[in-house]
Amino acid sequence: MSATDPYTLPPDLPVPEDDGGADHLPGLQIPALTLPSSRGPVDLAEWARERLVLYVYPKAGRPSREMPPGWDAIPGARGCTPQSCAFRDHNAELAELGARVLGLSAQPLDDQIEFAERNHMPFPVVSDERLELGSALGLPTFGIEGQTLYKRLALVASAGRIEHVFYPVFPPDRNAADVVAYLRTAA
Repeated sequence: MSATDPYTLPPDLPVPEDDGGADHLPGLQIPALTLPSSRGPVDLAEWARERLVLYVYPKAGRPSREMPPGWDAIPGARGCTPQSCAFRDHNAELAELGARVLGLSAQPLDDQIEFAERNHMPFPVVSDERLELGSALGLPTFGIEGQTLYKRLALVASAGRIEHVFYPVFPPDRNAADVVAYLRTAA
């Protein structure tokens, strides 16, 4: 398999189905969990004290690296970079709506730092290699090549609790606009 352009979504991506993996999340409290990020340690509960948009993604690609075999055939796997770049591009609008943004995946911190720097992310990109948030909240995951990765979702939390969840997310590059639309109607 050759390296693919992580910025472009193929036209024939399989659409993920709602397997109910996030149905239990609304109303749950964001745990007091501090994780490393591209901008230093992040206390998730502190970030959720007011309004937090946390988007969770499986694995961002690097232009020079191959993704696991069959990656594009896994519903919801492809699109981490377009999703992240859309949140970057909507960050000012989200801030105007009172939301702070975090991106999170199970990738190692060095991958998160490289990704954030290459894509000029104006917010922290969090590394949760041990799937600690997933364990605390029961986030949906999938396995590939011996790795457990998060399924793509986005959640809105305020006053420390999850108020809304976007799951499954498709297409991933539209997720940020969907969150903006939700925040406009929830205001």
